[in-house]
Amino acid sequence: MSRHRGHLRRTEREQDEKPVLAMIRHYLIHGRRHEHRRSLHLDRRGNRRSSGSTKWNIQLMELSKQDQFKQALHVYQQMLRSGDSPSAFTFPFLLKSSAALSLLSTGQQLHAHLVRTGCQQDTFVKTSLISLYCKCSETEDARKVFDESPLSHQPTVCYNAMISGYTLGSRGVAAVSLFSDMRRVGVPFDCVTMLGLTPNCSWPSHLSFGMCLHGCIVRHGLINGVAVANCLLSMYARCGSVELARKLFDEMPEKGLITWNAMINGYAQNGLAANVLDLHKEMETSGISPDAVTFLGVLSSCAYLGARSVGCEVERRMMDTGGLDSNPFLNNALVSMHARCGNLVKARAIFDAMPEKSLVSWTAIIGGYGIHGQGEIAVGLFDEMIKTGIRPDVTAFVSVLTACSHAGLLEKGSGYFYSMERDYGLVPTREHYSCMVDLLGRAGRLEEARELITTSMMPHVKPDAAVWGALLGACKIHKNNVELAELAFERVTELEPMNIGYYVLLSNIYLDAGNMEGILKVRARMRDRKLKKDPGYSSYFDDHRGKIHLFLSGDKSHPQADRIYKMLDKLEDSIKELQLRVSVPPPIKNEEIFSGMGIGGVHSEKLAIAFGLVNSMQAGNGNGNGNGNGNGNGMEIVVIKNLRICEDCHLFIKLVSKIVDRRFIVRDATRFHHFNGGSCSCNDYW
Repeated sequence: MSRHRGHLRRTEREQDEKPVLAMIRHYLIHGRRHEHRRSLHLDRRGNRRSSGSTKWNIQLMELSKQDQFKQALHVYQQMLRSGDSPSAFTFPFLLKSSAALSLLSTGQQLHAHLVRTGCQQDTFVKTSLISLYCKCSETEDARKVFDESPLSHQPTVCYNAMISGYTLGSRGVAAVSLFSDMRRVGVPFDCVTMLGLTPNCSWPSHLSFGMCLHGCIVRHGLINGVAVANCLLSMYARCGSVELARKLFDEMPEKGLITWNAMINGYAQNGLAANVLDLHKEMETSGISPDAVTFLGVLSSCAYLGARSVGCEVERRMMDTGGLDSNPFLNNALVSMHARCGNLVKARAIFDAMPEKSLVSWTAIIGGYGIHGQGEIAVGLFDEMIKTGIRPDVTAFVSVLTACSHAGLLEKGSGYFYSMERDYGLVPTREHYSCMVDLLGRAGRLEEARELITTSMMPHVKPDAAVWGALLGACKIHKNNVELAELAFERVTELEPMNIGYYVLLSNIYLDAGNMEGILKVRARMRDRKLKKDPGYSSYFDDHRGKIHLFLSGDKSHPQADRIYKMLDKLEDSIKELQLRVSVPPPIKNEEIFSGMGIGGVHSEKLAIAFGLVNSMQAGNGNGNGNGNGNGNGMEIVVIKNLRICEDCHLFIKLVSKIVDRRFIVRDATRFHHFNGGSCSCNDYW
């Protein structure tokens, strides 16, 4: 269907071009001799003057201002039929219209026409030609137009058009080279030049050049231009230097909506979700009204943090702002936000209400069901999407394969994987192989998983750490192939030697196998490499106060630490009583093996759960003296964890959900876990 729609769009574009092209061809072939002399002549002072084109030019200018590009080209047809000839003032509007509509053929015919009428050396005509070819991805043709005059004779606007064209075509080196030529021959630059150059700095390795541009801008007095400052701010954020972006933001005397959006999205792109929410509050206090771009940045941060109340408030604001409630990009973001904050019902309601569902919309809802472990619904949605005529892309296949993996749908997942290239011409990437290795491994088919890597994948794509890590994780689940686990460990640590998670995983496999010698070898290797575990952290978003509470493993710095640990002690006592009554086996732990290596201490998710109980019970009964044996106010407690939840904490939360009769939702690095009544939605399969 998408190909068919693309064909329709091309057909419509060609139909738009045909009458214009026919008229221009007729004019070029049958035009009177010396037509260019009639169309352009001089006034008494020797300046060029149009003949009969002024009224048409005024009409074209107004249409261009209103972005009525098709109408502008039709007016041009009328102009030619009337016998009036275009002037140098006519062509820039027409070239702009052709560029906006991506009508390259029309633009090329106009180029031939303006050459015939002698307008090719007019600065504005030349600039418009360069922009046309660049926007139609014909950068080489644009450069030919540019090179028709010597470098030193080119005006600044032509340099600006060519530099911006190179940047648009992702040819940053050519843009910088042309800027160097510009400086060498003494052509002055301006704010527009810098706006064309700065977007080429988009990676941390580009930061030094971006800072040089910043210095150049300051020295030449261009920093006071708001557009330039906004561009620099975005550049620092793209290069990962959020501190410099914020410093520039704070120094700006005037901050418009674009400035606030640039800083908000800079934080969001760098994973600083808490900063996004803080800045959003500051923006509202300053009296600046948000727009769709603002809301997109805020919603992505709410999804990251699990800040449901803020996300719902943004949704209410969208409903109150005309037109935003039907914005497809915002609706897709809302689907993602609600799903990642644990509310699949709301996510599905928004999805179902969307009048037109794009591939992004389907991928968002499929991914939402996938991370919640509801694989059957996810694959049903994927199949429904295909029936509607939407062709899946590589991202959609990652979502559905991940859903199959979490739910153990091996047959379905394998079918999707092999259909990628066969039915859709999509070559599987490392992410797809990683999903398949995980799917096979979780099903206990470890040798098939290894064969997939060594036979199917390696001849085409080099396996990355995620692929070998998936195989290592599968060996932990099934505990019956230490040799394969050692192979996967060697491969994965060749790629990521400092990732301590793989060492802990292998040590757990050795522990399950009773191999103390293997455990000691892992510890020695970690000591030799001076590895320390990055502390896991969990966050709890306080909906009542709009505040994020962050907990590290073994953390005692929280203002309510005493109450949190008292709650944990009570819960541990209740768990021991329950284990004695119903014979629940204690989890196998190996933290003591790594004592002194930054791995010990109460895990962060336990602290967050205890904090949530203390404070929700306080909200429910007003005294905050929860004893671990009541349901408080019955609200579910949502915790976000940066790492995969361990077996000990998983069992702990299952038992606590039974003891206190509360629902807990934990989103770890791979999926959601819904704990209720002593069981988990993952069925202990994660």
